[in-house]
This record gives sequence, structure tokens and C-alpha cells, in this order.
Amino acid sequence: MTSNDPILETDLNAYVDDQLAVGRRIEVEAYLSERPEVAAQIMKDLRVRDELRLALADHRTVTRQETREAARLLERALSHRRVFSVFRRAAAIALFIAAGWVAHAALGPFGATQVVASTPPPAFVEEAVRAHRTTLLRDSMTSQPEIETFDPAEIRSATAIVLPDLPKGWTVIDTQVFPSAYGPSVELVLEPAKGERLSLFAVRPGSFAVQHVLLFHADNARAAYWQIGDAAYALVSESRKADDLADTARDLSRTLY
Repeated sequence: MTSNDPILETDLNAYVDDQLAVGRRIEVEAYLSERPEVAAQIMKDLRVRDELRLALADHRTVTRQETREAARLLERALSHRRVFSVFRRAAAIALFIAAGWVAHAALGPFGATQVVASTPPPAFVEEAVRAHRTTLLRDSMTSQPEIETFDPAEIRSATAIVLPDLPKGWTVIDTQVFPSAYGPSVELVLEPAKGERLSLFAVRPGSFAVQHVLLFHADNARAAYWQIGDAAYALVSESRKADDLADTARDLSRTLY
């Protein structure tokens, strides 16, 4: 059950601080899903908060007490979520200071720093690649007819997934609905140009986020993926270059706002 109380700045502050009850969190997330600009700001604050907490929780390295206290002060300041960017800049400065002292303690004043590997992609990206390969298999089988009928309104009604607007000249070759952990997912097989195949995969991944377009490589397939609110998307190709695929994904993502 939800209330009719308006979402206030204090609710957004409490959301960032993990201080809301489950029901109120759902109301805040519904509010954010309809306001991408506010949601993007909240995600920035959550990222800075988590970076600060990670820096404070890492006991494997030795950090000066003054730096740890400064980070704690910044985290408390961030909990009040000012609308100006000064706190984000201050948080970034604190992290740079902490990283400098860690490197100094571990490697000395002239040591080289360790490169941190990127995090693995969300599970839905691997689902998108598998769906793409399944589609290629279906395409080679005469007994598996393609379903070219494409009705975005019907898909939205049945799956609660909003699909991006396709560029003029693109053709929908096949439309499929796949099962996933948090409900049905949708895959469109697209033909931007004669003989070219792209797969657009859309799913509700079970979490709320605002994620700009990132790239993932899996053998000979590439995926450009992003998330807006509670829906996530992946554009998969085996022929397009990575930069071109990412640019196309960004163009598609803009139609969702």
C-alpha cells in the first residue's frame, strides 16, 4: 500500500542514506522513474556515498586518521544532499587524498599504482548475448518462422517494458519474448541496412538505476548496454565496431526520455 504524501527533499535524503521503510522507498523509486534528471542526480550521490564507505571500510591498507575523519565528515555532509556540486567535488578530493596516502604507505613516494579491473557487466547483458545467439540459430532453421509483427504498445502492456523509438529505415525482422529472473524480457531482431543484423534486448532487471551506455565484449559479439529506471537495454552485434555500436545505443536511449 502506498500513501498520497508528496515526495520531499527529506525523502530523497533518507533514500540516499538507506533510512526509508520499504513502502516509502517504493514510492520514492516510482517518483524517480518519472523524473530522469532527478534520478540521475540521486545515482551520482549514491555512487559518491558508496565510494566513501568503501574507502572507510577498507582495512587492508593503512590510511591516516585525519583522512578517515575527513571522509566521515564528508559522508555525513553528503547525507543532507545539497543541491550544489561543492560536496561532490569535496568528496572526490578526499578520495584522491586517501588514495595518495595509501599509495605512499604501500609503495613509497615513487611507486607505481595498481590498475583496478572494471567490474563485470550485469546479468542481463549475458542474457542479451545468449538471446542474440539463439536468434542467429533460429534464423538458420527453416522450421522456426520469424515473427515480424511489432506492436510497442502491446509489448508495454504485456511486459511493462517501454522500447525505444527505432530510426527511420530500420526493419523489425523478428520479435521474441524470453523468460528472465524478474519477468519477461523482449528481443527485437533489427535490420538497419540490407544484410545487417542487430539485436535489441530489453528487460526489467529487478533494480532501479540510471546507467549510461557501456560496452561488453563476449567472443565475437559486442553489447552496448544501459539502464533507465527499472528497465535495462542491450544492443548486440557481431559486425559493428564498438564505438559505432555505442553511438547507436546512445541515440536509442535518448528516445526513452
